[in-house]
Amino acid sequence: MAVGTPTAPAEAERPAPQEARWIRPVLAVVAVVGLLLLGAAGGLLISGVPGSGPPAVPATDSVDVGFSQDMTVHHQQAVTMASWERDHTTDPVLHQLAADIEATQTAQIGRMQGWLELWGASALPAGGHMAWMTGATHDHAPAPAGGASTMPGMASDEELAALRAASGPQLDVLFLQLMLRHHEGGAGMLQYATERASVPQVRNLAAQMLRSQTSESDYLRQLLTARGGQPLPL
Repeated sequence: MAVGTPTAPAEAERPAPQEARWIRPVLAVVAVVGLLLLGAAGGLLISGVPGSGPPAVPATDSVDVGFSQDMTVHHQQAVTMASWERDHTTDPVLHQLAADIEATQTAQIGRMQGWLELWGASALPAGGHMAWMTGATHDHAPAPAGGASTMPGMASDEELAALRAASGPQLDVLFLQLMLRHHEGGAGMLQYATERASVPQVRNLAAQMLRSQTSESDYLRQLLTARGGQPLPL
C-alpha cells in the first residue's frame, strides 16, 4: 500500500491516499523504532479490552506471521524506491506520490513489526518467502518447500541500480514502472492474507492494503501512460 493529494491539472485525478538501504540511517532507525512502539502499543490496547480474553498468538508458520514478515520486506523495497524518487524527481506530482507511498508503507511496516514483537516472532523471514501460502489461489501457486527465493513484483538489484543512475523523465518512468509492478506483485499475498489470516487486525490491514494499492495502481498506470511509458510484465 498514502497522504496528500496532487493537484496538477494535466494529471489524472489522484485516488484518496491510504498508508533499506538508501534511507538516511539515523532517521530510518528513529522512524522504525517509533513505529514499532506504536504498533506494539496498539496491539496491547486491542488485547486489553475487558472481556476479550487472552490475545491469540499465531504460530510461527501461520499466515499472520508469514504475511507480516514477508510484507515487511516487500514494503521496505517500496519505501526505498519511493524515498529515492521523492529526493531526486523534479516532477511535483511524482514527488508528492512518492512521499505518500513512503509515509503510508512505513506506517504499515510499523504495525506489522509491532504485531511480530508482541507474538515473539522474528521481525523478518528466515530462509525463503511465501511458505505461508500453502494453497494455490488467485493465480499464485503454492510456494516451494522452504519458500521462494523472491516475491512477485520485487525489483532486481540491477533494476534498483538503474533507478539510482537515472534522472529526469527517465527516472520518473522507471520509478512508475517498478512501483506499478511492485503493487501488482503484492496483490496475491494481500488477497491471501485477507482471506486466510486468523487475527482480525491482520485480515483488516491486508484488505486495506489491497484496496489502497489497487486504486493506486490505476493512478500509476495513468501517470505512466501520460509520460509515454509502458507497464513492465509481472
